[in-house]
Amino acid sequence: MSPRKNRRALQGPRSQGGGGGWSQETEEGPDGDWIVRSIAGAGSTKAYRCPGCDQEIPPGVAHVVAWPAGDRGGADDRRHWHRPCWQARDRRAPRVQRSRNAPRH
Repeated sequence: MSPRKNRRALQGPRSQGGGGGWSQETEEGPDGDWIVRSIAGAGSTKAYRCPGCDQEIPPGVAHVVAWPAGDRGGADDRRHWHRPCWQARDRRAPRVQRSRNAPRH
């Protein structure tokens, strides 16, 4: 007999302050409407790369997940951001993605 696996039930969007490690809302910005989910540190179990600063978001660090609202995007467009990077996205140029072997000048 295999060990029992505990799985959380997939739940729909929660309003701000909904508990459970995350909350979700829609934000309007100059770059369109975005669905933004705040992830509590306890709800973060993997490392992610922030597209705003190109630095790692380690497990256990609170951050946001954002993707375009409506027909502009879906689950494949979700990106994990440091909150300050998300809030400053309209004030900075996008980071250039380099391959790991590319020379840095």
